[in-house]
Formats: sequence, C-alpha cells, structure tokens
Amino acid sequence: MVLTYKKAGVDISQIKQSQKAIGKLISSTHKLQKKAKMTHGFGHYAGIVEIPGGKLLATHTDGVGTKVVIANMMKKYNTIGIDCVAMNVNDIICIGATPISFVDYIAANKNNVAIFKKIVEGLVTGAKKSSMPIVGGETAIMPDVIEGKGFAFDLAGMVVGLLDKKDLVLGNKIKSGDVIIGAKSTGFHSNGYSLARKALLKKYSINDKVKGVGKIGDAMLKPTEIYTNPVLEMIQKCKINGLAHITGGAFTKLLRLKNIGYQIDSLPKIPPIMGLVQEQGVKSEEMYKTFNMGVGFCVIAPKTQVTKIKSIFKKYKISSQEIGQVVSKKGVFVNSIKIA
Repeated sequence: MVLTYKKAGVDISQIKQSQKAIGKLISSTHKLQKKAKMTHGFGHYAGIVEIPGGKLLATHTDGVGTKVVIANMMKKYNTIGIDCVAMNVNDIICIGATPISFVDYIAANKNNVAIFKKIVEGLVTGAKKSSMPIVGGETAIMPDVIEGKGFAFDLAGMVVGLLDKKDLVLGNKIKSGDVIIGAKSTGFHSNGYSLARKALLKKYSINDKVKGVGKIGDAMLKPTEIYTNPVLEMIQKCKINGLAHITGGAFTKLLRLKNIGYQIDSLPKIPPIMGLVQEQGVKSEEMYKTFNMGVGFCVIAPKTQVTKIKSIFKKYKISSQEIGQVVSKKGVFVNSIKIA
C-alpha cells in the first residue's frame, strides 16, 4: 500500500486553504496599533513590526506536533522542550532576527509535577543553546480537551526577536545562480510524525532495534537541531540572500522566500530512519514534501560566500554542503522530481 501524509490524516493542500482564509481575516488588524507599524505580516517565517527607535520586532509561535505522542510512548520528556524552542528560534532567524525572549504553553489532561519538570528541563536546554531567556509561560490542565490514557499533553511556544533593518532577510534578493547550502538535520526534527508513525509503527514497536537505526523510539525522539548561533553569525559576516528552516512541507518551504526555481540535486545520504519510512511504501516525491531528508536548514547565497558559510557551520559542529542552486524555471525540483 502506498502511504501518503494525506492518508495519515494531514492534507497539506487543505491546510494551505485554511491558512489563506486565516490570513485574510488577520490582515484587518494590521493597522490597529499606532506605536508599532506593521512591516511584514502573515506568510513568512515571522511577523514584523517597526517599533519606536527604528528597530524591528519579530514574533513567531510553533509547537512540536505529534512528536509528543512518541515522548509519551517512550516515557521520556526531557528533550521535547528542546524541540519546542528549536521550532520557534529556527524560524525567527530566517528573517534575520535575534531571539530575545520566549514563553511556553503546556496543555495536559492532568497535573504531573515530575513530567512538567522534565519538559521544562528540555525548554531550558534549548533556551541556553539559543542564548535566549524564557520569560514566562502557561500550564493548563484540561481533561475534557486533552484526552488520552495516562498522561497526555501538547506543547507550544512563542518567541520574540529583535533586528535592525539592515539585517532583514526576506528572500527578495534571491536570484538565479545562487547556491543552496544545506545544514545537516538530526533526524525528523518535529515534522511529519503522523506519517512517520503510521509507516513505522505498523511494523515495528518503539523498542525494536533496527540495524543502522538503533532503537526506533530513540531515533524518532532525537531532538531538533538549533541553528541560531551559526546563522546569526553568518548574517553579520556573509552576504545572505535567503534563509529557510526545513519543517512542515519540507523543501516546498523554499517558495516561501521567493517564487523562483530551486534545483536540489546533491542531498546528503538519506538518514537511516527516513530510509526505513520509505521502505514501508512512501514514494520519493512524498518523502521530499514531508521530511527534511537530512537537511534541517538552508542558506541561499552567492557562490562566493559558500566557503565562509560552511566554515561557520563547522565552527558550531554542524556539517553542511552545497545541495543545489537557484534556477530561472519556477518550482522546487529534488533529484529531477518536481515537488512544488
């Protein structure tokens, strides 16, 4: 049987329709505040307002999706907070903003002090790696909303970032001939878990060990890489035309920057856990549209900047490589397969 994200319960095209409808509604609020001028709104990696003094203030919110299911199955809660921080800070740096504060939101079906402490330990680990303070949060106990046997929860956060106008990166300067540098991911990160669970857990249990993968649960729960420090450094030291966090929608995310052509033909070797998913009946096109395939972050820059960009990633012990280039033909092409 051919498995798709849609069959797993997540229809990306329908979600985009919902987002479009939401975008039209929230745009009516953009001129309500006189002290903060709306600069860039719905549709990019962060919303931006100009505040008194000429600085730009960026905000973004995100969660960890159904990765919380794996944390529950593994009874391991001290890394899921890293994912929550990563999903927020990795997005907000895509417009050039430095994360300056973070708040979290934990919704659960019951109170469990020990588990809450473990979740927050992960949040603190992620915050330290991002050089960003956690300034508050909310814990909501909602047994009628969050259902599940034993303990069940959801986790989300919101980040605020600050930047100067000169550091703003929106992707509008991307041009044909630019190079796409991909930074290595640590695994699934925090996306595609509805499909990954459906593919893997119909054949394996979370405690099964597979050669080259290790324990299935451990591979699925590996925390998301945080790219904050290297990316902020290269914004100051390199000419950067575009930045993309490869999350939901995978490489189709590149079109969020600029509607041009992105040819990806030199991806790293597919991570073993993702290869295992593909073996269960997920086609290549679906893999490239759902999973990061070993690349968690993309930097788009002129060819002259590649060596410097790769050296900065290396300084922070993150491997990177050229994975493709920008072309004039519109769309996203991965190994000759058009995915968007």
